[in-house]
Amino acid sequence: MPSTTPGQRYSSKATEPAVNSSTQRIRDTKYRHVFATHSQTRPSCLSADAEKAPSFVGFRNLMILVLIVSNLRLMIENFRKYGVLICIRCHGYTKQDLLYGAALYLLVPIHLFVAYIIEWLAAQQAKGAVARMKKACEDHDKPEMQALARRSFNSTWRVVAFFHGINATFNLIIATSVVYYNIHHPGIGTLCELHAVIVWLKTCSYAFTNRDLRHALLHPNQSQPLPEIYASCPYPRNINFNNLCYFWWAPTLVYQPVYPRTTHIRWGFVFRRVVEVIGLSIVIWIASAQYAAPLLQNSLDKISILDFVSIVERVMKLSTISLFCWLCGFFALFQSFLNALAEVMKFGDREFYGEWWNVSSIRTYWTTWNKPVTNFMRRHVYSPLVGRGFPPALAQVIVFVISGLLHELLVGVPTHNVIGVAFAGMMFQIPLIALTDALQKLKGIRGKVAGNMIFWISFCLVGQPLAALLYFFAWHAKYGSVSKQFQQSPAMHFFHRR
Repeated sequence: MPSTTPGQRYSSKATEPAVNSSTQRIRDTKYRHVFATHSQTRPSCLSADAEKAPSFVGFRNLMILVLIVSNLRLMIENFRKYGVLICIRCHGYTKQDLLYGAALYLLVPIHLFVAYIIEWLAAQQAKGAVARMKKACEDHDKPEMQALARRSFNSTWRVVAFFHGINATFNLIIATSVVYYNIHHPGIGTLCELHAVIVWLKTCSYAFTNRDLRHALLHPNQSQPLPEIYASCPYPRNINFNNLCYFWWAPTLVYQPVYPRTTHIRWGFVFRRVVEVIGLSIVIWIASAQYAAPLLQNSLDKISILDFVSIVERVMKLSTISLFCWLCGFFALFQSFLNALAEVMKFGDREFYGEWWNVSSIRTYWTTWNKPVTNFMRRHVYSPLVGRGFPPALAQVIVFVISGLLHELLVGVPTHNVIGVAFAGMMFQIPLIALTDALQKLKGIRGKVAGNMIFWISFCLVGQPLAALLYFFAWHAKYGSVSKQFQQSPAMHFFHRR
């Protein structure tokens, strides 16, 4: 290696590449005390005039940790007070509950197949009417003859609608009567009633949709064009047993002759979703048995004497575990179970919910959190009413009345206490919708933030815990120790009247 002199060793021209002049200027500026830290106008990231909305993923993770840790702390506290309250053998159901529950599970879907038989007979009648109209056209009969063929079938439709109504009504009446009078366990009763309501909604959708398809077949010039997706299975080809069975198991309450489908089943995806359902169900059971049950039990004496301060304190204490169980149940049902079922059925449209946690109005929440029910109500209740001249506001009220009645069936009947709390809760949503809608139009306040806070407070922090307390008290007022200890209390007089 050649020797160098000190002058050569430190000469940039001799041993180092030439430094770019712009890079040198950046270095000279950046590493001096005169570097311009504030060189432009910039808003705070949480301000309304920020260029882009900030991400709250970290806060979401914090809320999840706080929710988990706070509930674990409460469970540990209960464990120190009461010990282990989880008991696999302490199920509380009887052999009669299991027998009637199994019978309902097997017999309720028969109403859907009765609807299929009714529709099959109506389809045969429709095909006959179409054949007569074609023959009239070929024979150059008068238009009055074609109109007569249509009218003869339209009169038959009244008979079809009558039998559909009888079939669907008996579905709810029979299931509700069996659950209320013969199934004591509220858990089994809730599953049976939920199954009956789902089949009832599917039966109604099957009847309404095929009625309009028949109308389009008989009046092609008077009907709007049908969706293109229906072209692969036009009416009455869709009235077949396989088509009905697919709708029976499909994760939707709205009947269509054809649905968007996927090409194959990802069994690994199905397995993960099933594991999630099982795991979350166990978590809900443990949280309910170890914490929620003793908290509800300890609230009975306060409710019986109408100690409102203590009731408010119990509602606030119950809100945490109630929210935790509700979120777990939502994820288990709408994300895990329905996605697993959709994968097995190759059902393509899996928008079972929207971003309901970000809603700024109660109206948006009820249209995003449960898309299957929302789609049914919009398609078979709201839109037909508006199309017949009903004001949109009145149509919305009717939707909430129907939804409130169904909620009361799902809660009041299995607990054998139809006290109207679930129905009243749904009716209370109407003024809340008006309030949160008005907040969006006010200037000078953060209407969206206020609407989101009202949603969380009214629904998850007050509504559900209070409803749980009232139905739990009503149950014990009828079957438990409360009925023996507090016969003369004001609350007992109220619940006995109900």
